[in-house]
Amino acid sequence: MTPPIATRSLGTSGLVVSCEGLGCMGMSEFYGPGDEAESLATIHRALDLGVTFLDTADMYGPFLNEELVGRAIAGRRDEVVLATKFGIVRTADPAVRSIRGDAEYVRSACEASLTRLGVDHIDLYYQHRSDAGVPIEETVGAMAELVAEGKVLYLGLSEASSDTLRRASAVHPISALQSEWSLWSRDIETDVVGTARDLGVGIVAYSPLGRGFLTGEITSAADFEEGDFRRFLPRFVGENFEHNIALVDRVRGMAADKGCTPGQLALAWVLHRGDDVVPIPGTKRRTYLEENAAAADIVLDAGDLAAIDEVFPSGITAGSRYPDMSSIEVATPEG
Repeated sequence: MTPPIATRSLGTSGLVVSCEGLGCMGMSEFYGPGDEAESLATIHRALDLGVTFLDTADMYGPFLNEELVGRAIAGRRDEVVLATKFGIVRTADPAVRSIRGDAEYVRSACEASLTRLGVDHIDLYYQHRSDAGVPIEETVGAMAELVAEGKVLYLGLSEASSDTLRRASAVHPISALQSEWSLWSRDIETDVVGTARDLGVGIVAYSPLGRGFLTGEITSAADFEEGDFRRFLPRFVGENFEHNIALVDRVRGMAADKGCTPGQLALAWVLHRGDDVVPIPGTKRRTYLEENAAAADIVLDAGDLAAIDEVFPSGITAGSRYPDMSSIEVATPEG
């Protein structure tokens, strides 16, 4: 029997999670057709492997992903560290969304998530994106009330700036900051990582495999299924694609030297960013889950890390993470 993977602490308030989590978003939306039976089996297999940190959000589906996760963990709730998010409001038009962080919405969103998940508390509750029209102090104040009532145990923010993180932490301890972090998305290293560490905030790295690009499995735009949003992302099209795939080819060679897959090497790199970093690779298939979990056993020495940094220095990736994000009303997922 495979021993469970190790655990790590997020923040300084006592939140302990598996050193890798499972991002559940793609089971319900954004990455092509879903398969509920396989998704449920994948979550169950994750728990068997000790990958007990599950990540979802109310806007995935919308709502369907929380319901799916709720069905998967029924009867196994005590094994799970359950994280979900609020704040991105979707409508019947999938291309339109908005942000809400007012106190009334925080409470109503939490109640709705508890119902969909079929649980009496959420372990880690994130604000998915900051609401520019509502002071972060109001939002976190409302989240803190949920903690006081026992409906939420720990608080988190997603894609928050250093300033927002500092202001939020002055209201209530923030256990985790969830942001995109991978070999091809290293923006948070400039400022945000240092701020989080100054405040004792753990870092949850979403899309640690570059939305699958770093696995080496994607070789052309034709690899994307119908309904896969990556077909429209700047990094996956035209000359950007050709530039980025050449980088992955170099990673593939390094992975072969280590006796692992490119995806495992990319995940191991994130795991080596620090003991306060927990990647949450997403998958909807047991095969990829098991491959990802095995990355926790890969040891990278100083020479390995230097070689990887030489291939993938910060800023080398061609193309922006998303299309123009000057408006929130775009049809892309939000981590």
